[in-house]
Amino acid sequence: MAVTLKDIAAEAGVSLMTVSNVVNGKKARVSEATRERILRIVKDRGYVPSASARSLAARSSRLVGLLVPARDEASLTIDPHTVEVVGMLERELRRLDYHLMLRGIAHRAEITEALKSWNLDGAVLLGFQDAEIDRLKADTIGDVALVAMDSYSANPLALEVRSDDFGGAELAVAHLVALGHTRIAFAGPGFAATGVVRQRFEGYRTVLAANGIAFDESLVSTVETTHADGLAYGRRLARERPDVTAVFTTADILAIGLIEGLAVEGRSVPGDVSVVGYDDSDLAVYVTPKLTTVAQDLSAKAAEAVRLMMDRLAGNDRPEQATTLEVRLIERGTAAPPARR
Repeated sequence: MAVTLKDIAAEAGVSLMTVSNVVNGKKARVSEATRERILRIVKDRGYVPSASARSLAARSSRLVGLLVPARDEASLTIDPHTVEVVGMLERELRRLDYHLMLRGIAHRAEITEALKSWNLDGAVLLGFQDAEIDRLKADTIGDVALVAMDSYSANPLALEVRSDDFGGAELAVAHLVALGHTRIAFAGPGFAATGVVRQRFEGYRTVLAANGIAFDESLVSTVETTHADGLAYGRRLARERPDVTAVFTTADILAIGLIEGLAVEGRSVPGDVSVVGYDDSDLAVYVTPKLTTVAQDLSAKAAEAVRLMMDRLAGNDRPEQATTLEVRLIERGTAAPPARR
């Protein structure tokens, strides 16, 4: 039979309230000797506090939601970037005795439904369009501490953590230009409402302009961040654009699909086409040749997201809304000087 607070109180010869205060870390009006006696009995009897009871006492659920867009019937964790973020956030929250809940959001209305009905202390939004975050209002999110990852929303309700997307694109494209490429394609999702991709596209255009390379809109392709779409794009590129000697993609998984698609059509990387990805996911070193990519520190990003959330929960907001983390180029085997033709 499970040990209760009442059992602990009877054995220690104190009131139920005194035991409750000690178990919940409240030291006021409890002597050190009494506290040590209660804690010794708690340990000897193997008492485990009820999580729900602790939450009620502290007026905190110690739950943090990670909300991710759900697309069709695809798994939420099919994207390596999402998988790594889940792992990093869970680790950071576990250190603070918080619990992470993962939820796919198919429709925008479900964001506010989740925030209002789950009794969350905080929530992280990952992969949503800026416009979706812009529309969130105070009366729909309650007291939930909200952090948006990879967002350029102007909504003051959401703190933001992102990588230097513009600078990362500059590093990637400048590397290709330095190798001698001038016919450089850009591949990524549509960026009309997504600041992350838009910033990477602007970084791409800026480097071209700085090096006197004319921007060619026909070299810009809308490709979703999946291996399958990358493969299809690679096959199409090989058949239709023999003039392209390099491609900057907005995600590693897309780049890896692209490389496979090129290979299916008989074009090699980096012999015929150089490819640079973005993220430096684990997959980048599991392919042959290993992927040249822009690395963002997901561990630091997760830690910063949790720190911002905890500061807001404690009422210690900082004046700046967004934190931008540095990136770096990792040179491996998929980028080389263009072949002579």
